[in-house]
Amino acid sequence: MRLGNRINWSHRTGRRIRTGLAMTIVALGGAGTAIAISAADTEPPAPKYNSLARTVDPIGANGRALNLARVVIPPGSRLPLHYHQGTQVGYIQSGVLTYHVQSGRARLMRGAGDAPKLIRVIRAGQTVRVRPGQWLIEQPYDHHRAANYGRKPVVVLLANLLLKNAAPSKLIP
Repeated sequence: MRLGNRINWSHRTGRRIRTGLAMTIVALGGAGTAIAISAADTEPPAPKYNSLARTVDPIGANGRALNLARVVIPPGSRLPLHYHQGTQVGYIQSGVLTYHVQSGRARLMRGAGDAPKLIRVIRAGQTVRVRPGQWLIEQPYDHHRAANYGRKPVVVLLANLLLKNAAPSKLIP
């Protein structure tokens, strides 16, 4: 809802605008820019997506882009239902992520990548808390959402192999 030249971010319409803008910017964030949207003091800031590295058409994956990113999810922030157009690995560097699978399944792992240990398979309808040192393997058929219900930011390192022109994530209406 507009009030003069300002948007009332605490009004329902303002919250919808902010969420839509944040997810649009996160979806476009693969271009290599740091992204942040902040609203009223009463609402948590949006997650910050930083593209760290990207290469297009890597050997063995023609038509794909190999990406590395860092996402910071402030306390109270939520990521809406989405999926990725390729395989993604998300490593929790700090904080605790509440992760929900709507459809499909994701694998929750721990340990070094060359000697990983499966903690559990997260199936549709299940919610888990992902802790530092744990990591998720997501496929395009895994529709999921996440949130930070803690008091500290959640820092996630992402590596993905997506379609060449794909956004980092695709929202599900």
